[in-house]
Amino acid sequence: MNLFGPIGDRADRSQAARPAMTAATETDRALVDRVAKGDRAAVRLLFMRHHARVYRFVVRQTGSEMMADDIANEVFLELWRQAPGFEGRSEVSTWLLGIARFKALSLLRKKKEDWIDDDDAAQIPDSADTPEVVTMKDDKAAALRRFIDALPEEHRTVIDLAYYHGQSVTEIGEVLGIPVATVKTRMFYARKKLGEALKAAGYDRGWP
Repeated sequence: MNLFGPIGDRADRSQAARPAMTAATETDRALVDRVAKGDRAAVRLLFMRHHARVYRFVVRQTGSEMMADDIANEVFLELWRQAPGFEGRSEVSTWLLGIARFKALSLLRKKKEDWIDDDDAAQIPDSADTPEVVTMKDDKAAALRRFIDALPEEHRTVIDLAYYHGQSVTEIGEVLGIPVATVKTRMFYARKKLGEALKAAGYDRGWP
């Protein structure tokens, strides 16, 4: 199914005339309501708002950009299918990440072969930093990424959601389907392990 082409017969053509400013300021939940009524334009808006976050999350979960691209697209197809049943008990972004995590874990269970792990493009350095400082920051960031990847999956996931995707403790619990207390416990031990690893590697600051 093409996310940007016709999606079924439910599409309400009259909604295509909505002013651009209204669409730009419309809440995610309002857009999901429109999707539930068959508005494919609302799917495209949600795709543009959340695809990058979903994609980055799945890359971190799977280590594969190719797999992440496929799963991210499937998430928005699932949004189209599940929108009528969305009850708004969580933020739309949290709901989408939950769908993404389920699909990623399901696919990983089926795939036994190794996947190519393409590194993300390097972040643009702060122009106020000297080359030496930039190098030190990049070195520490690379080390931190390695240490995060070495964490057990349950600890790596909470760190990923909190620090790379800006999710709150409550939202992480919703995505993972675990109590908030469990999220806090996993976060505590993950940060402790990362701090110890950074210190042992000779970095002057722990985590975060």
